[in-house]
Amino acid sequence: MGAGVRALVRRKQVDSERARAAGANQLRKELSITQLVAIGVGSTIGAGVYVLVGTVAREHSGPALTLSFLIAGIAAALSAFCYAELASRCPSAGSAYHYSYICVGEGVAWLIGWALILEYTIGGSAVARGISPNLALFFGGPDSLPWILARHELPWLDVVVDPCAAFLVFLVTGLLCVGIKESSFVQGVVTVLNCFVMLFVIIAGSYIGFQTGWVGYKVSGGFFPYGINGMLAGSATVFFAYIGFDSVASTAEEVKNPQRDLPVGIATALSICCSLYMLVSVVIVGLVPYFAMDPDTPISSAFAKHGMHWAMYLVTSGAVLALCSTLMGSILPQPRILMAMARDGLLPSFFCDVNKKTQVPVKSTIVTGICAATLAFFMDVSQLAGMVSVGTLLAFTIVAVSILILRYVPPDEVPLPSSLQASFRLSQENDEEKVTNPLGAENHGPGTSEISDVIVVESIKDPLIEKHLYASKLDEARRRKTAAFSIASVCVGVLVFTSSASATFLPFLVQCFFCVIGGLLLLTGLGVLCWIDQDDGRHSFGHSGGFICPFVPLLPVMCILINTYLLINLGGGTWMRVGIWLVMGVFVYIFYGRTHSSLTDVVYVPVAQANEIYEYSSSSVFVA
Repeated sequence: MGAGVRALVRRKQVDSERARAAGANQLRKELSITQLVAIGVGSTIGAGVYVLVGTVAREHSGPALTLSFLIAGIAAALSAFCYAELASRCPSAGSAYHYSYICVGEGVAWLIGWALILEYTIGGSAVARGISPNLALFFGGPDSLPWILARHELPWLDVVVDPCAAFLVFLVTGLLCVGIKESSFVQGVVTVLNCFVMLFVIIAGSYIGFQTGWVGYKVSGGFFPYGINGMLAGSATVFFAYIGFDSVASTAEEVKNPQRDLPVGIATALSICCSLYMLVSVVIVGLVPYFAMDPDTPISSAFAKHGMHWAMYLVTSGAVLALCSTLMGSILPQPRILMAMARDGLLPSFFCDVNKKTQVPVKSTIVTGICAATLAFFMDVSQLAGMVSVGTLLAFTIVAVSILILRYVPPDEVPLPSSLQASFRLSQENDEEKVTNPLGAENHGPGTSEISDVIVVESIKDPLIEKHLYASKLDEARRRKTAAFSIASVCVGVLVFTSSASATFLPFLVQCFFCVIGGLLLLTGLGVLCWIDQDDGRHSFGHSGGFICPFVPLLPVMCILINTYLLINLGGGTWMRVGIWLVMGVFVYIFYGRTHSSLTDVVYVPVAQANEIYEYSSSSVFVA
């Protein structure tokens, strides 16, 4: 039992330049800021914006839809700040799985990686299934696609197959196998074309709005027909339109200058998405009263009501382009997560093979494409779309927790591989010799050696020095222990508070009681974290010189609170399906990952001592 618990909490080291130079299966560094922005925007702006505008305005926000997008964008920015710091400090493939393995532990990292596998597979399949209905509009209607691409029902299986979706998944998979530079270029072109469509909507819609007097803002219900609560409910819905920027972090290992480019790429992509969302919503809500919007095709119908029926084809083109770009953004990260997990021994080494010519994980990409294409061909995965949100929100939450751990209780010990444990024992023997013979008697005369030994030994045993060192270590141990309990208090408080606030079936007084308990735990933990000092080790953790997340601990705590609230409210059916997948993952970890982990036979040593061992080992090799 003890060994099993230790396996769950063991943590790996940040990939150093030394490890990168010695290791195989490295990805090619090809990406710059421009390509990162293309990946981020392309993965985030899907066809959802062409539908969400109508649905959220009708049911939740009304004319205040723009504010809903702004608030959701700010909430997404909280996670983006956390991702930016960890991506620049730990620039390796794996994204949230990699960060949680370094900061939290192997057990949590495995669950995050396993959940992200589900997210990207279902997400890619759902996006692919959404392309064929939009393409059909160019051929005359919903059932007008050529026979080879049209959907067909298999009556003996009661299944509707979608050859077009499967073909597009295989096409994107082949493109990703060619190389990251080529695939990011194509995604950039598709994203730019989609942005031009959205700019057309903004410019042409603004012209119509000024001509007609912005009738949508003159409704009797005012700017907040559903109140502030309705606007906030709309923010929770449109928040999922910002999911996708984390794809940028998954490509960290392929970025030329990750300390500079990753934070800028994430921030720029999110800013562009938020600006486009807000401008489109300002225009469309002003053209048509919110209660008269078409919930399925709000943008096309808004132009049609003003005599621009031809705009439907342009808007549909934008939706198809957005879906194609999002499909690439959904399939791109998963092979890199599989590769990262295989590197750590948690999955078979098959998944970490990197093609020598293209320097991308071709085998993992092909497996991902086959799985996504099979789902897209046979299954209507729209009912499983909520499962995509679980993986993303879990990742966002763990990344924020990792920021708190990095700042207050960063790992002070690192794993030493079995190949260097002989050097570790030699280093311990040398330390013992230095204690017994501090200055090395062989290098001095008999008189000076005895006097020097006495001076050094007495200085080491000086009670004042010993007391000062002991008190300093004790204070640091107390600070780390207090910080750890405070982080745990914040997490438990957030869980209790959000669960009780969402449990409307409880009696009012019981609900209030648990809300107060959760709020007290949350505020107490947050207050202590604000009061105590952050760990000095944070300055040397990982790769220095990159982005630093501001307003710690307040910003990551707010991020944890928002994402946990959204997780709690995803619904019982979604959690039941995700729970089955996670239980399957637990069995895979118990019977394979736990015993094959690269950390199975390691010894943990202090960071300073590990550096000495690496130097000792390299010097020994050089001498030999």
